[in-house]
Amino acid sequence: MSSQIGPANTLALKGLNLKTSATGRNTNRNFGTTRILIADDHLLFRNGLRALLDNEPGFQVIGEVSDIELTLQMVREQKPDILLLDWALSRRDGMRIMREIMAAGVPVRTILLAVPIDKPDIVKAIQLGAFGVLSRDATAGMLFEGISKVRDGEYCLGQEGVASLVGELRSHTASQPRGATRQFGLTRREFEIVVAVVAGYSNLEIAETYSLSPHTVKHHIGHIFDKLGVSNRLELALFAVNHRLVVENP
Repeated sequence: MSSQIGPANTLALKGLNLKTSATGRNTNRNFGTTRILIADDHLLFRNGLRALLDNEPGFQVIGEVSDIELTLQMVREQKPDILLLDWALSRRDGMRIMREIMAAGVPVRTILLAVPIDKPDIVKAIQLGAFGVLSRDATAGMLFEGISKVRDGEYCLGQEGVASLVGELRSHTASQPRGATRQFGLTRREFEIVVAVVAGYSNLEIAETYSLSPHTVKHHIGHIFDKLGVSNRLELALFAVNHRLVVENP
């Protein structure tokens, strides 16, 4: 793979290890230890990650692997909560790795560790089941926060903003065939609003498009959040793509 352990990675692994309390994360959690598997073919990088995570209360590294076959085996046998997965593990394409994990039917939440990834690849990775994408030179604080979010069922996408990623989703989506409006208990109007949110429209733009008041749009979005179990527009957009409420254009 093209990424190597360089100064940025080394600083991130060493520097913030001394200040883990600055993450702001509550270490007195009631839900037990988060079990983590590291899959990366750079020994030094794996060792650095393990040292950081083993010293952070509430995290436990249950193993390290360096190829996709061992990754799948460990996920099946050890059932980790979180998989930290090298985007280019064993020189394979990241998408292929995600497809193999999905095909294996293993119940694990995956965070991809990568050099910068294009937005279209982030969208595809999320569609294939990834819960997060972090840069390989992310700080320890970003890593801890990302793992905590994914463990709690949220998405972690590094520094990608909501508007930026939803804008990318806009170029990949179209409305679902008839019948999708009944999925998850959505009304026809709520489904239309979901499609508009994924397309990157603001509340005001949605109101103007459907001749509604902004207050009514806000009310609809609140109901949509409750029905789908999401808490913000980015989670809604990703949920819609993952569950095929919207589909890719051919």
